[in-house]
Amino acid sequence: MCEEPTDPELVEAANSGDRTALEALYRRHRDWVYGQAFRACGSREDALDITQQVFIYFLGKFPGLELRCQVRTLLYPVIRHRVADLMRQRDRRESVKSGLVAEDGQQRTPDSDTVEDLVATLPPPQRDVLLLRFTQGLRLAEIATRLGIPPGTVKSRLHNALEKLRRTL
Repeated sequence: MCEEPTDPELVEAANSGDRTALEALYRRHRDWVYGQAFRACGSREDALDITQQVFIYFLGKFPGLELRCQVRTLLYPVIRHRVADLMRQRDRRESVKSGLVAEDGQQRTPDSDTVEDLVATLPPPQRDVLLLRFTQGLRLAEIATRLGIPPGTVKSRLHNALEKLRRTL
């Protein structure tokens, strides 16, 4: 039985020019990246676009990538930033189209029927923490590590997200 190479071994091989190592890294992590993107944005097409953007970024790191953490720990912030960029672009377009900007310039909350709709109204940093906590079941310290932010920031973002949801409901 032949053991699969580890991510660090694949990264080392990819840094040496082994294209099959790059392909193996892509195959190993693509479904996870897609799942994270889909969970965050809720659209198959957008999740596929984000997956492509994440791997373009990742593959651009070769040769020369020094892997100091797990590959998924490296990829997660890239996914998060790509989703946030997409949501900001979408919010701008939708605000203009649907008139969600009030006369005083304040953003109005759209009418929501589902929890997903309510969560989608949260700012991306709060939404990220909330989803990691309640859809993936991560502890606060794990969220802090994954997002690269202090645990106190995780706590305040989670508190603010939950408070906003309570007020909306």
